[in-house]
Amino acid sequence: MIKADIQADGIAILHINMLNEPTNLLTFDFLAAYKTAVAAVFALPEVRGIVLVSDKKDFIAGGDLRAFANPPADKSAIWAQIQTMHAAMRETEKYGRPIVAAIAGNALGGGLELALACHARFALNNPKIKIGLPEVQLGLIPGGGGTQRLARLVGLPSAITYILQSQLFNPEEALKAGIINGTADTPEELLQAAKAWINQNPAPVQPWDNKAYRIPQGGLASPTGYSTMAGAIGNLRKQTHGHYPAAEYALAAIHDAISLPIDRALEVEGRYFLKALYSKEAGNLIRTGFFAINDAKKGKSRPANIPTFDCQKVGILGAGMMGAGIAYVSALAGINVVLTDISHAAAEAGKAYSTKLLAARVAKNKLSQAAADEILARIVCTDNNSILSDCDLIIEAVFEDLALKNQLIAKVEPLLAEGKIFASNTSTLPISQLAKASTRPANFIGLHFFSPVDKMPLLEIITGAETSQAALAAAMDFSLKIGKTPIVVNDSRGFFTSRVFGTFTGEAALMLEEGVCPVLIENAARRAGFPVSPLAVTDEVSLSLCLHVLSQTPAEEQKADSARLTKIYTALTRLGRSGKKAGAGFYDYPQDGKKSLWLGLDDIFPPINKEITAETVALRLMTIMALESYRCLEEGVLNNAKDGDVGSILGFGFPPYTGGVFSYIDYVGKENFIATCLDFSQRFGARFTPPKSLLA
Repeated sequence: MIKADIQADGIAILHINMLNEPTNLLTFDFLAAYKTAVAAVFALPEVRGIVLVSDKKDFIAGGDLRAFANPPADKSAIWAQIQTMHAAMRETEKYGRPIVAAIAGNALGGGLELALACHARFALNNPKIKIGLPEVQLGLIPGGGGTQRLARLVGLPSAITYILQSQLFNPEEALKAGIINGTADTPEELLQAAKAWINQNPAPVQPWDNKAYRIPQGGLASPTGYSTMAGAIGNLRKQTHGHYPAAEYALAAIHDAISLPIDRALEVEGRYFLKALYSKEAGNLIRTGFFAINDAKKGKSRPANIPTFDCQKVGILGAGMMGAGIAYVSALAGINVVLTDISHAAAEAGKAYSTKLLAARVAKNKLSQAAADEILARIVCTDNNSILSDCDLIIEAVFEDLALKNQLIAKVEPLLAEGKIFASNTSTLPISQLAKASTRPANFIGLHFFSPVDKMPLLEIITGAETSQAALAAAMDFSLKIGKTPIVVNDSRGFFTSRVFGTFTGEAALMLEEGVCPVLIENAARRAGFPVSPLAVTDEVSLSLCLHVLSQTPAEEQKADSARLTKIYTALTRLGRSGKKAGAGFYDYPQDGKKSLWLGLDDIFPPINKEITAETVALRLMTIMALESYRCLEEGVLNNAKDGDVGSILGFGFPPYTGGVFSYIDYVGKENFIATCLDFSQRFGARFTPPKSLLA
């Protein structure tokens, strides 16, 4: 796990290489081994200092979250381990001889905390390396001394921002932030920089052990400290609405302990770490936000024993917003793209989207102009479908119209070679229905991207009745190649994400019709943790598209409230208020100001319902989405609840602290959830009636 190399210059190189693990992780066992290794090396009088390096790609990728996914009911064992961990780090930093961390890979969470317990830190100047404390976004707080050492090192304003926002830095940024001491361009120079620091600092004392040391910009009682803490408390409540207790615990740990001696401060941090660890939110964020999403990113649901589908060239039918976005992420991943539309000019307009995004990256020094030009050169625009013949994959991304899609499928699919894949980017139309226009339904599949494609991480892969396992494997391989997080669902109108997302926007519209104040609806949704409120996101999608989707749904598949929704959306579209693209919808979109709810809504939907509270609004939105998700699982649209949780967080912004639509049922308690459904079914409609299987 740790190997010591004593060099002729009296400096020991400690190599970290965790056995049977793909990366180095900070564990309680590792810290015991680290403490023993440091003691053994410093027992040798000829050793003047230690350089800590990693033999793996990462320095240390963080703590081992497997140990925290299901913490034991008895907290005393973990509390004892936390105390032992702090004692081990304190012992190694108080030998009076220097220990320097040479960071040549990611140093995250516990990895950075171990580096902070070293006397100095140097990093390889690679912009892909990430350094930071991301624990709060996982429902935890830095528990290995991070809240205390970082605050004492860089000051309260910076430390609070870095920790509460889970900021990650590349080495150059970490140097400017004061987290590391220097950078080097090569591994050899990195080792030399670490050794040079040891030679210049033979008997270092950590700042927090120096009685003359003062916290940068002042401690808690200073004007800066007081204003920083007051502002942080207010901002935290405004941003999280109390849904992320870890952020509150991290701030409390800094507040309560920054004025204490370091050993007492670490004890305070440890107690707040325990509080965060045993919160329901931490369990949700670790289970879904880390493990489930990472499993999806790795393609764990890919069919086994099927050769890798190496997509070298993709054809995209339709250069609108979705097609242009798919072209961009494909070219960015090194795939050649044929972007088609009804005219060459229309296709070029789609390519212009990539030009704009790449120019922004060049302007921010995140990409060279030569690299941007190379990416753009991969996108060929045309109105001639014949050049699609050598594509490995074709994706149609045209308007959501069954007849149009059928026409394109019948016309273009025959151009593909045997064994190649045809996919539809439809968001609602059943894949099995579209596959009727295909002569190779086994190679026909759904690839539902989300807008904007360059930012949204999820890709919903939909298998039709005849879709083969080989086609599914190919879709998974393509998804992973372009950096998307895939979930696999079975065929249904609206599949999983569009179907459940429709209940979010639909429930808000129904509440508006019932006389609930639109400001209350929007604010309640944001306070519940949705990134975009339902009326605002309906404008983004467009009311005209909502109407079109409703009109495309056969009468026998219409929901009980479809007629009400059609009436609501029609009332606005007849006034020219079809959404954001039209400059008017539920909101007004002035060219020289911020959007605001249209005051005329009160005339069409008078806000007369004074009984419904913000809590009820939020409950209705979250309950109807979780309930519809359960129906998707019951009907076999979803293969498992984990995919539903991942898809709900990444696809339509279900509040992450809940763990997703299924974890939400456990979060509030199954009995409470059922009781809410039964109550709402009586008060607001049969759509809230829970299935018999859930009651059972």
